[in-house]
Amino acid sequence: MYREDQFYLGITYNFLSAVPDDVSIRGLSGGLHFGYFRDMPVNKRRNVAVAVGAGLAFDRFGQTLFIGELESEETLFTVLNDDIDFDTNRLSLATVEVPVEFRWRTSTPEIYKFWRIHAGFRVGYTYWYRSTFKQPGNEVIQTDIPQFQRIRLGATLSFGYNTFNFYGYYNLAPFFKDAVTTDGEPFDLSTIKIGLMFYIL
Repeated sequence: MYREDQFYLGITYNFLSAVPDDVSIRGLSGGLHFGYFRDMPVNKRRNVAVAVGAGLAFDRFGQTLFIGELESEETLFTVLNDDIDFDTNRLSLATVEVPVEFRWRTSTPEIYKFWRIHAGFRVGYTYWYRSTFKQPGNEVIQTDIPQFQRIRLGATLSFGYNTFNFYGYYNLAPFFKDAVTTDGEPFDLSTIKIGLMFYIL
């Protein structure tokens, strides 16, 4: 009657998608994810299961989309071109997550090193975010962006052997709603995460 209840730790590289033209990754873009899964087998052999968990995710996106504010308090989205000298431009997020996985594995009560495939989704709420822009003599920090959507939703896939597993996340809920650059280009801003997931019994 064994279960694969596990703590998990994930490290990812974060790509951007659904971005305005000429926006690119610049600087550190990565994530750290950790939490706990409750495993619930659904067959007699107990190698197929559904797992529900709770965790935290911290993500950073270094990129070339400046987020500022006009005197009218309207949000300003501007693509930073090569003529603009700056040291830092990033969006940082902290999210509470509820991951759900459908699991298949080759484990038994006596075998603790095994192959696994986990597919599922994650629902989250971003309780903190900050956009930071720094250049010589100037710093702009935004923590209240009306277009920002706090609800996160993404599809996940992990597979591997024993502790080390490849991990992928595809964002289904964009970061911004009704956002438009100063050039009049609408955008959503989304992400794809690729990395490693470590499961600890």
